[in-house]
Amino acid sequence: MKNIHSSWIVSGCLLLIASVPGCFTSKELSTESIQAVRTFDLQRYLGMWYEIARLPHSFESGLDSVTATYKLRDEGKIEVLNKGFNTAKGEWKEARGKAFIPDTSAGAFLRVSFFWIFYGDYKVFALDTLDYSYAMVTSHSKEYLWILSRTPRLNQHVYDELIRQAGDWGFNISELYKVPQ
Repeated sequence: MKNIHSSWIVSGCLLLIASVPGCFTSKELSTESIQAVRTFDLQRYLGMWYEIARLPHSFESGLDSVTATYKLRDEGKIEVLNKGFNTAKGEWKEARGKAFIPDTSAGAFLRVSFFWIFYGDYKVFALDTLDYSYAMVTSHSKEYLWILSRTPRLNQHVYDELIRQAGDWGFNISELYKVPQ
C-alpha cells in the first residue's frame, strides 16, 4: 500500500488554498451561511467513518470503499487517515493528515491539512447527535459534500432525508456519487 496518494495531495492543496475566504468561491457556492452542528463531542466523533456518498472531485477520483479514521494525537490535534480502493489499478490509496478545532464554541467546525501548513475547512453540518451514526460534511464551497456513516450502509430513509437536506442547502445532489463499500 502506498503511503500517500499524490492526486489527493495536489488536489487537497488546491482545495486548501482556495479555502482562503472569498478567494475563489462564488457567493452562491459558499458554505458561509451553513452553520456547523453546535452540539459536538469530539471524543464521540473519533474513530472510523465510511463514505456513503460524495460530490465528485479529483482527489478521490476512481476510489471506492473509502473510509476516514480520526484519532486524537498526544498534542491535542487530530490524526486523519483517509483510505480508498482504486479498482482500476487494484490498489489501496491513503492520505494522512491532521486537524484541529480552532474554536470550541463554533461546534463541529475543524481545520484539516493533508499538505504541510495549508489548512481547509471541515464543517459537520448534519449529525446524528444521539448515536453519532451518520454525518454530513462540507468545506468552504458547496462543491464539496460527504455523507458519512459508522457502518458501510446507511438506512435508506436516513440517506434520503440527508439528500433532501443537502438539496435544500443548495448542494448539487444530482452529481452525488454513491460510494460502493
